[in-house]
Amino acid sequence: MTPNMVPEFELDDKVLKALDAVYAAPSEQVTKQAQAKLRRALMAAKGKIVYYGYAPRTRVGPLFVAVNDRGLVALDFGLSEQEFVARVTQRTKATLIRSDDQAAEALKQVQEYLEGKRTTFDLSLDMSRMSEFQRRVLGIALKIPRGKVLTYGDVAKAIGKPQASRAVGQALGRNPVPIVIPCHRVLGSDGSLHGYSGGGGIKTKAWLLQLEGATLPQ
Repeated sequence: MTPNMVPEFELDDKVLKALDAVYAAPSEQVTKQAQAKLRRALMAAKGKIVYYGYAPRTRVGPLFVAVNDRGLVALDFGLSEQEFVARVTQRTKATLIRSDDQAAEALKQVQEYLEGKRTTFDLSLDMSRMSEFQRRVLGIALKIPRGKVLTYGDVAKAIGKPQASRAVGQALGRNPVPIVIPCHRVLGSDGSLHGYSGGGGIKTKAWLLQLEGATLPQ
């Protein structure tokens, strides 16, 4: 898929059936009932549409973001458009549509952050497809101030599960919106960077921490 290609939008079966009922309705009363059903079907289908945008050259490589009516759904970098679309489609079970207009604000804010022109984000996040455990873990990561770091053990204690350091690491590794949810600010118990699921791995994690002026444990 090239950057200018837009996946064909496929209407939900319930929407199509509701449309058929509107056209086939024999009376005004039945038509109104069919129209009401169509509105309900359209509202149900609304959350199944995700728009994504693409910035080909950023400080971390090709950058992709995806948004829906609730907020930012996904952010990834250092991979191909096909890989990004496949990942988000698999995770959200949604129809992805390329729309740089819909994704413009998220792309703008992330690029400004990477260029050192912004220190915080003003973006809504859609965390509805995360488990309760992951939401709690990423909620702690969101609260880590710029320039500061925590360990996996610190996060585990913060959510009331001090023995869950490994599970915390796994939850952070599945962070769908890195950088915006700063999982890079969480280190190993010995102060080492450990893994980073974003493009470039530990090298990118180190660069992000340097960008933010973090002082790492010696």
